[in-house]
Formats: sequence, C-alpha cells, structure tokens
Amino acid sequence: MSLQLEWIDEREGGAGEREEQWMALLEKLLRIAGEKEQVTEGIVTLTLTDDEGIRELNRQYRGLDKPTDVLSFSLIEGEEPEIRYEGEYEASEESEEGDGEWTDEAQAASPYSELLGDIVISIPRAEAQAEEYGHSFERELGFLFVHGFLHVVGHDHADEAQEKEMFAKQELVLQEAGLTR
Repeated sequence: MSLQLEWIDEREGGAGEREEQWMALLEKLLRIAGEKEQVTEGIVTLTLTDDEGIRELNRQYRGLDKPTDVLSFSLIEGEEPEIRYEGEYEASEESEEGDGEWTDEAQAASPYSELLGDIVISIPRAEAQAEEYGHSFERELGFLFVHGFLHVVGHDHADEAQEKEMFAKQELVLQEAGLTR
C-alpha cells in the first residue's frame, strides 16, 4: 500500500473542470509531505465543502459556531480504540480470558488500520483567503491541505515554537511543489 488520497466534493455543482487539476495538485502535495514526515502508507480522506458545511462540523466538534478554513481529524493520535469485533480477537496463552491480542488476519482485514485521518476544507473560505493574501487559489488550497495533513500526522501549533516549526514545514512542502507566494 502507498499513501493515498480519497476525496468527495459536497458542494452543489462540485469543482467542474478544475476538479482534476485540484486532485493532481493535492496528490502531489500528499506525496511530498508524506515523504518529509516519513509517512509512506495509509489513506487520507478529503472533503471539499462550503462555509455552511464546515461551520456545522466546527460547531459539532470544536464548539465554535462559525465557519473556518480547514478542519482535520486524526485517526492515528492516541491509543488504539477499545472496540473489539467478534472473530477478530484472540486470547493469548499468558493472558486472562477476554484479554488478548489482534490476530494478523484481523488487523489486515480492518479498514481502520489504513486510515490516517480526515481533512475538510471550505472552498469559499479558501477562495476568499487567496484573494485576501494576494496569491493563487491553488496555493491557498495547497496550504490548507498540507496544514490539515500535518495535523493528521500529529503536529500542532498550540504555542509559538510549535507554530513556527509547523508553518516552516508547510512552506517547505509548498515550495517543493512550486506553490510560492
């Protein structure tokens, strides 16, 4: 398996002719960012939405009832979930009954073992920010996607040092892809 991008456009009418160009760009950015972060396998899902769609998610998951530009949901942070599925759980000889390990077959069959996380981008917000910052829409879309990917793989910008490191990583990926200001 390699690093893969799966996406859906929830907006009415979608991206039309630009869709193919956007996805080629984002797949390129995913490859570059994945190499730099040493993440070479897994699936990242991307949802393109409008301000209302992202506002609802922002309210639901962050308690902020307003649109934002990008949201990310990592499935690799923290510990493995405690959910067990019948037939996929095997008690080890050293453990008490009911306490065991995943079998190789169960791990391979689980779709969750491949998912890294989800990224949601508001296209109207990306368009407005591109105009505000005076660069192309493609650069803004790329910036938001790489930002979301870095969150998915565990980066944050909770303090000034983290923010400086994360934004430097984003800029390196964008420059390598030819997306300069």
